[in-house]
Amino acid sequence: MASKTEQLDKLNGFMSECSKCALRAGCTRVVPGEGSAEAEIMFIGEGPGKKEDELGRPFVGAAGKFLDEMLAIIKLKREQVYIANVVKCRPPGNRDPLPEEVAECWPWLVEQIKIIDPKLIVTLGRHSMERFLPNQKISEVHGKAMRREIPEIGKRVFYTLYHPAAALYNGSMREVLIKDFRRILRVLEKIKKESL
Repeated sequence: MASKTEQLDKLNGFMSECSKCALRAGCTRVVPGEGSAEAEIMFIGEGPGKKEDELGRPFVGAAGKFLDEMLAIIKLKREQVYIANVVKCRPPGNRDPLPEEVAECWPWLVEQIKIIDPKLIVTLGRHSMERFLPNQKISEVHGKAMRREIPEIGKRVFYTLYHPAAALYNGSMREVLIKDFRRILRVLEKIKKESL
């Protein structure tokens, strides 16, 4: 049987050829995601921005630098986690992804989650949160772990964060994000204890 890395590489290769939605025509590169196929933590953002579109990698712009900083605070590197988005192609002018665009990309994300099988899924921003935890207010659920059953991926633990870009526009958000981020490893330890 193929290793998780091989399965993920194959899936991401297929994904790079995808042109199911209108976003593909307007973007430079598909951004499937990157990181470890064995990751215990999977971060899921909203969609690629300008820099991501140029390089074909997630979270490499200013928001990505802040994400790297926060990972360093909890002594993790990008290579130890997996980072993806709910849409794999950049929406024009960095607009929010439309519900139908998110729906078109959903099967890819489901397959990524199934292969990686992370213990914890961290949503970055409200579009990512909405995909897994609909009808929630990010201002009320950020920094909280929630267990939810989603038909395609089973029972999972989700942890909601504001999008790292929020800290770029609002300095006070920076501290909120860092505080919430620091709790990630505690949440992960708790999940591991419960599954023993």
